[in-house]
Amino acid sequence: LAAVPPLWQQLAKLNWQDKDRVNLRYFTNSGGAMPTTTLAQLRQIFPNATPYLMYGLTEAFRSTYLDPTEIDKRPQSIGKAIPGAEVLVLRSDGTLCDAMEQGELVHFGVHVAQGYWRDPERTQQKFRPLSVPSHNQQSPETHTAVWSGDRVYRDDEGFIYFIARADEMIKTSGYRVSPEEIEEVLLQHPQVLEVVALGAPHPQLGDAIILVVVFDEQQQDEIELKKEIEAFCKKQLPNFMQPQHIVIQAELTKNANGKQDRARLKSRFHGFFSPQDPPIISTLDPQISD
Repeated sequence: LAAVPPLWQQLAKLNWQDKDRVNLRYFTNSGGAMPTTTLAQLRQIFPNATPYLMYGLTEAFRSTYLDPTEIDKRPQSIGKAIPGAEVLVLRSDGTLCDAMEQGELVHFGVHVAQGYWRDPERTQQKFRPLSVPSHNQQSPETHTAVWSGDRVYRDDEGFIYFIARADEMIKTSGYRVSPEEIEEVLLQHPQVLEVVALGAPHPQLGDAIILVVVFDEQQQDEIELKKEIEAFCKKQLPNFMQPQHIVIQAELTKNANGKQDRARLKSRFHGFFSPQDPPIISTLDPQISD
């Protein structure tokens, strides 16, 4: 069974029949990092299934996967390159990052596309030549590589960890915050089914953090739910990660691939905070509908 994280989060909340639970042999994740809370739930639901956590791009298909034998040791990793794929973690100047240093994940090899159909300008921006040391020759080899725009790092053993897309990082109060880090914490709340953390321009903070939350079987009053989420955030997150606005919705907007449409969600909050807005948490903001 293959799915993307938002779908897995919903599937983990279903009441599965025993015959379906025990007969599943494999499940795979791609299209974003699998929240560790969701992964633990799925492994409990499907005790006989082996999980494969994968990463890839439309421009490079599958690029990495985490060996199932490593999941207990490093469940947040997207693993290492699959056979035939080559990936590097590079600084903005094109040099290799050290272990534990954040950089951009760059792909090359036989899995990488040649470019975008009839879009030479965009192709030139994303697909660029890359000189790579050769294993058998003294001079470096030049490959066409695709720059993913994804922020990652490698650990000392070469395993890769996804942080966030560079254009989705939230710059708030002088900190660079990964939305996935906030979402991972919120998904530990027993009633939260889905959540997206976004950054919206704010006159004092740079970006203010906004949470769009979907609850599992929402029964409480909306204001009470917001207060509950605020209290949960204050307990679980540092001050600079506290949300300035919380929106509760019945469902999240998805794109054609079934992923949460972050760009569309974010566009709704552009200009949301006026120059006079103080950096405080509000529990009384009205829900914003699509």
